[in-house]
Amino acid sequence: CFTLLFLFHALREFPGCGNIVTFSQFLFIAVEGFIFEANFGRKSPTIPIRYYLIMVAMFFTVSVVNNYALNLNISMPLHMIFRSGSLIASMALGIIILKKRYSVSKYTSIALVSLGIFTCTFMSAKQVASDSSLNEEDGVQVFLWWLLGIAALTFALLMSARMGIFQETLYQRFGKHSKEALFYNHALPLPGFLLLAPNIYQHAVLFSQSEPFRVPVLGLTLPIMWFYLLMNVVTQY
Repeated sequence: CFTLLFLFHALREFPGCGNIVTFSQFLFIAVEGFIFEANFGRKSPTIPIRYYLIMVAMFFTVSVVNNYALNLNISMPLHMIFRSGSLIASMALGIIILKKRYSVSKYTSIALVSLGIFTCTFMSAKQVASDSSLNEEDGVQVFLWWLLGIAALTFALLMSARMGIFQETLYQRFGKHSKEALFYNHALPLPGFLLLAPNIYQHAVLFSQSEPFRVPVLGLTLPIMWFYLLMNVVTQY
């Protein structure tokens, strides 16, 4: 809850700051894992690196696409609700790929969740159409960007579910090593953020120019956006 609260404050000020938030989260978890899980690089991974590279490609793509969707007229509440549909995507791909079968009660639960997400998406579409009607020239463009945002969220949802299935097959083969997976899933993608460096640097400058905030208890003074970012990263555990 606190993580989402600080993320909401950051996105309210700078809606396009998702990349710097994601990079900070990845960097924090990678450093923590390098110290406590990899023992400063002295501990070899139990699962071969090549499998982590595949998982990382999917994980990095999901994170970046989810954050970029916020730039496509997708509201934060819709973003959160849409991502709650991960169970739907996991069940669908489980049936298709793993040939799983579920009880009637689970199908019913998924149907109800799907109905809720559809209703929220439909109401969001009406809101976007209502807002864009104030400027008819840009109305179609705004709505098309929103549709692209929905497509991005759907893609990220399916990719995340596929990653979960891949992870499940790895755990069946090599055993469950969640801490190790967490470290490599965040450490290996770090070079990929070089592609996003201009956007990350731009928002770092904007964050530094935000109003100063005195941190309670510690007595330190930080730009308030850096405080929001720091608290978002720390409270994700």
